[in-house]
Amino acid sequence: MDNMTTNIKRVMIIFLLVFVVLMGYLAYFTLVKGPGIVTRPDNRRMWDIRNKVVRGTIYDRNGKELSVSKKVGDSEYKRVYKGGAATAHVLGYYDAQYGITGLENLYDSNLSSNISASFLAWLGNGFKEVNKKGDDVYTSLDYSIQKVAYDALGNSKGSVVLLKVDTGEILAMVSKPSFDPNTLNKSWEALNKNENRPLLNRSVSGLYAPGSTFKIITGISALENIEGIVNETFNDKGKMDLGGGYTLSNDGGKAMGKINLEQATIRSSNLFFGNLGIRLEGNLLKTAEKFRFNKNIPAEGIIIDKSRFPSYKANEKGNLAQSGFGQAEVLATPVQMALVAQTIANAGVMMSPTLINKVTDYSGNVVQNLNTSSIAEITSVGYASEIGRYMRDVVSKGTGTRAQVSGIQVCGKTGTAQHIENKTPHSWFIGFAPYKNPEIAIAVIVEDGGYGGVAAARISSRVMSGYFKK
Repeated sequence: MDNMTTNIKRVMIIFLLVFVVLMGYLAYFTLVKGPGIVTRPDNRRMWDIRNKVVRGTIYDRNGKELSVSKKVGDSEYKRVYKGGAATAHVLGYYDAQYGITGLENLYDSNLSSNISASFLAWLGNGFKEVNKKGDDVYTSLDYSIQKVAYDALGNSKGSVVLLKVDTGEILAMVSKPSFDPNTLNKSWEALNKNENRPLLNRSVSGLYAPGSTFKIITGISALENIEGIVNETFNDKGKMDLGGGYTLSNDGGKAMGKINLEQATIRSSNLFFGNLGIRLEGNLLKTAEKFRFNKNIPAEGIIIDKSRFPSYKANEKGNLAQSGFGQAEVLATPVQMALVAQTIANAGVMMSPTLINKVTDYSGNVVQNLNTSSIAEITSVGYASEIGRYMRDVVSKGTGTRAQVSGIQVCGKTGTAQHIENKTPHSWFIGFAPYKNPEIAIAVIVEDGGYGGVAAARISSRVMSGYFKK
C-alpha cells in the first residue's frame, strides 16, 4: 500500500512538473514570441484585421501627403504613394503580398494603431462602432527638397542625404536607382533580378569607401593626438615609398611641395594624410569610433547599417596609410558621412538623425512629438572650428569649387574613392552651409562618378541651392 501511494505521488509530481513547464512555455510563447508573430508581414490574419482599419497618412514636414490609403472595395484599402519613386526608399512599401518595409514598417503600430485599441474603444463607446483610423505620421522630410535631390542625381546610381545641423532632422534622403511602390505587382520580379539593386536603400545600407571625405576625421584625430600638428609642414613629392614594394601617391603623382594640415585638406593630399594614418596608428581607429564607425547610430524612423573601420597593426603601413584617406577596408554609409559634416558644423556635437516630426491620432491630437537628441560630443568646439575653416577653403579655392552656391558660404570636402581596380572611382562630397550659423549638412555619393570635385559637388550645389531658395 505504501509503495502504491509513493508511486502515485511520483506520478503526480511528474504531471505537475510537465504542467508547470507547459504553462511556462505557453506564457513565454504568448508574451515574448506572440507579438512578433502577430505583426509579421506574412501573417494573413493580421492583414484581414488591418483591412478593418483605415491606415494613417504619412506627411512631409509641411503637411504634404506622401502615403495615403485609398478605398478599392467594400472593406479594402490600397496604399497610394504620391511621392512615387522619389520617396520609395524612405517610406518603404505596405503590401499584403510583398510585406512592409521602411517607415511603413517601423511605424506600423502607429499607422494601424486601432488594431490593438479597437476593442477597448468599442467598449468605451458603449458598444457602438468607433472611428477605426490609424495615427498619422508627419515626417521631417521636405518633399520639395527631396524632389530636387532626386532629380539632381539624374540617371546616376548613388545617394543624397540632407540633415538639419542643429536637430539632426532628415530633410531629404534619396537612393538611386529607385522603384515605384505603386506598381510592385507589375515590377516585383524585374526589381529582384535587377543587378543594380533598386530595392536597396543606399542611404542607410550602401557601404562605400569614403575616400578623401574621411580626411575630415583624420584631421580631427591629428588635432587631438599630435601636438603642434597645425604648425608642421610635410614635403609632398607626389609619391612616397612605404617599403615592401608599396608606393603611396597623389592623383597622377602630383607633387604639392611643403604643405601643412590646412593646405593638405584644401588640396586633398593623399601623402600628407597617409603619413598621418601611419603616425596615428590606433588613435585613428579610436577617433573613427567616436564618429560611430563600427557602432550603431541611434536614429528615429530609420535603421542604419554600421560603417566600418578596421584595426591595423603598426607594421601594416600600407593599410594604415590608406585608411588615413578613407581607402583600404574603410567603408561608410551616406548617412554616416552626412553626420560627419553635421558634427563639424554643430561645434563637435553629433545629433541623432530623425525622420519623424510628430504623430497625431484621428482627432488631430499629438501623441508623439519630435524628440531631438545628441548622440555625443565627438570633438571640441575649437577642433571642429579649425576643420570647418579648412572646409570653407576647400569650396572657396580648393577641390570643391563646383559645390559653391550663389550668395552662400558653403563648406565641404570632396572624395574620389577607388573601389574596383580599373573601374571609375566613386564621387563623394560632404559639407555644410552657411559657414557662419550652419543650417544644413549634406552627403552625396555618385557611384562610378569620377572625381568628387565634379559630379558629387555639382549635385550638392543643386540641392543646397534648392534649400536656400525656399
